[in-house]
Amino acid sequence: MRISVEEVYETVKMTAEYSFDIRTVTLGINLKDCISRDQNEMNALIYDRVLEMGSRLNKYADELESRYGIPIINRRISITPTSILLEPLPSKIESVVSLAKTLDKAAEKANIDFIGGFGGLMQKGMTKADKLLMRAMPDALNQTSRVCGFFNLASTLAGMNMTAIKETGEMLKNLAAKGKDGIGCAKFVVFANVPEDNPFMAGANHGVGEPDCSLNIGISGPGVVRAVVAENPDCSLTELSEVIKRTVFKITRAGELTGREMAEMLGVEFGIVDISLASTTAVGDSVAEIIEAMGVSRMGRPGSTAALALLIDAVKKGGAMASGNVGGLSGTFIPVSEDLGMIRAVEQGALNLEKLEALTSVCSVGLDMFALPGDTPAEVLSSVIADELAIGVANNKTTGVRVIPVPGMKEGNCADFGGLLGRAPIMRVPMEASPAFIERAGRIPAPIKALRN
Repeated sequence: MRISVEEVYETVKMTAEYSFDIRTVTLGINLKDCISRDQNEMNALIYDRVLEMGSRLNKYADELESRYGIPIINRRISITPTSILLEPLPSKIESVVSLAKTLDKAAEKANIDFIGGFGGLMQKGMTKADKLLMRAMPDALNQTSRVCGFFNLASTLAGMNMTAIKETGEMLKNLAAKGKDGIGCAKFVVFANVPEDNPFMAGANHGVGEPDCSLNIGISGPGVVRAVVAENPDCSLTELSEVIKRTVFKITRAGELTGREMAEMLGVEFGIVDISLASTTAVGDSVAEIIEAMGVSRMGRPGSTAALALLIDAVKKGGAMASGNVGGLSGTFIPVSEDLGMIRAVEQGALNLEKLEALTSVCSVGLDMFALPGDTPAEVLSSVIADELAIGVANNKTTGVRVIPVPGMKEGNCADFGGLLGRAPIMRVPMEASPAFIERAGRIPAPIKALRN
């Protein structure tokens, strides 16, 4: 893929003026051949592999960052879903926690920001290892700092595992209670239709259909897109879509160049470019402010869903034109705590939980990094999860939920998580949702579109 001089200059301008960066380089590592009935042997094999590959990832990321001047913000690793690794081990919570600590120790030694894949695929049922992982997740995440967990509890082809969704609500209460400010919940996400090549945390995992190792790139650039939207205040929405498409095309090209070169340096396969617009707490790096620059008075008010639909469509079209390897989530993140525009919208009453759920019907990520009162019942958490995953199942797309019930906090308070995680206004939620419905458990069958072939 040839890169023109003009594209180089444009990328430099995006980096210098609009905070363009490579949000993450995520190395997927297959750990299936590390499986052993001996816990110590398996831990040692996993530690060595993660440390070796993580150290090389960091080294080459530094080299490319220096060579091209494009910041590479996060260096991450994703692994084979953990429930697969647990199958031969004793059915003890201590076994799960030991594995989590091994991953955490290796990631810390390699200076890797986060390691994902600590989870399982449970969309149609739960194995003994899945059930063990569910019980152990609160201890595992609260006793580590870099390990991120996920469960896939629904898919368009399998339907929704309501038994697991019910138990996940209870697990989240336990996870929040065992850690300071419920912060452990920020490292855990529930999915419908989870992708196998997602580079973003907390849901990254190296799927069972992936090669031994692959490098996935998560680009970003809400600041760049916001700037070009603001520079075109009078054009029609048709013209605005074209402007966004051209901008995302350039961003994606820069990401693909970086990813392919790093994969070659590592000697692994290049996976995908995830073209999601990922907000940060930095001023101007906000997806909500893109929507407002389009003319919506405040994110969450009428018009927000249509504007977000336009944005995500243009992002996907621009990215698909630039790369044949677009994958992962490839949508628009709308996390509450990590986006200053979203925080402002909640605090001013323009955005509530119901409208946030409506917005996820057109985005490709879901309900992300939002905080609820600490006394929110487990069945309410399960109900919120079920509603969001149903959107993903019915529309044959990925949706996820990363919810934080903050102990001791009430509606109207604000939880400050610090750093990348930002701060989260505590949102209103009914204290009773659907207890009788959730208690039924079982499985919601797949929609008829699952039988279309």
